[in-house]
Amino acid sequence: MTALDAAQQNKQQSRLFWGTRTIFLINGLGMSAWAPLVPFTRDRLALSGGSLGALLLCLGVGSLAAMPVTGTLVARFGCRRVMLLSTILVLAMLPLLAIAETKALMAASLMMFGAGLGTLDVAMNYQAVEVEKASGRPMMSGFHGFFSLGGILGAGTVSLLLSLAFTSLAAVLVVMAVMLLLLLWHLPALLNDRLHQPDQPWLVIPRGGVAFLGLLCFILFLAEGAVLDWGALLLLQNPAMLPAYAGLGYALFSCAMTVGRFTGDKIIHRFGRYPVMLAGALAAAAGMTLAVCLPWPEAALFAFLLVGFGLANTVPMLFNAVGNQQDMPANLAISAMTTLGYAGILSGPALIGFISHWISLSGAFLLIALLLLAVAASARLVAR
Repeated sequence: MTALDAAQQNKQQSRLFWGTRTIFLINGLGMSAWAPLVPFTRDRLALSGGSLGALLLCLGVGSLAAMPVTGTLVARFGCRRVMLLSTILVLAMLPLLAIAETKALMAASLMMFGAGLGTLDVAMNYQAVEVEKASGRPMMSGFHGFFSLGGILGAGTVSLLLSLAFTSLAAVLVVMAVMLLLLLWHLPALLNDRLHQPDQPWLVIPRGGVAFLGLLCFILFLAEGAVLDWGALLLLQNPAMLPAYAGLGYALFSCAMTVGRFTGDKIIHRFGRYPVMLAGALAAAAGMTLAVCLPWPEAALFAFLLVGFGLANTVPMLFNAVGNQQDMPANLAISAMTTLGYAGILSGPALIGFISHWISLSGAFLLIALLLLAVAASARLVAR
């Protein structure tokens, strides 16, 4: 290979690297832009708590319906087309989420919004696996770090604009403009190869190692959902915890996860996948346990930091593992595992609520800690 060829190859790898980071950032921006609009939607449509919960479920249903078929879409049309169209769908739905005046329109918009996000999630992780394979070095944690960064920036920007008296629609349009510019800028860097496998099924049932990895992904997403939906309530079980500070648990968790992902590739390169997977699952289990057991509010808050650092790189390493297994084609395997993982977040609040009813909220978190120990015990199988 000549010096010119090497330079061109490095330039192409750099384009793919930044294109992949950008599509993760776009997904994070789009998903999080919706979160600050939830109270406005509740008030605009005069929703009760139960009605709002049923409406929010539409987003998850849309995602779960789209994820299983995305692997086949990628095979037939290529990543670029799938990511382009799914991002356009997300962009088209965001204004409707800000202005819809009927429950039916909001439900339909949320379902299509979820379908766009779910499709984009599977396709971008497939591109990430392929780019990482071509590079020969760890990249997956950094890619997921940009998704976390997008989540912080999207929710933060919309919240800031709303506080400055922007309307919901105007705030969303600002984020949409940024997403569209980023997409057009990096569109040529998205993979466009078709897999030329027209016989691939539309509905994929995970098998072999993919089913096992999907179960681990379910547990990890369940743990993440537990912190998101129930973390503040767990902290408030301590009489010394002030309600105004209970939400800091998830904020600390999110910051730790973002920092952990941006440093994860270097850590994995330095120590290897098995030690990082093992230490991450053990740290998350320890953090869950300490959040329950520590009597000091400040210490319990910082236990969520430990959970965030622990979970930061475990899910990215699962995507690396599922992309390199031999039981199923990578595009179908990623589609199946993502579906199972997202089911963990979607069903998590209900499962934890059911367990809390029969045992206690503390008992539910300790049960998740035990499940995380099972992930730690499986670390060598994931990292092989």
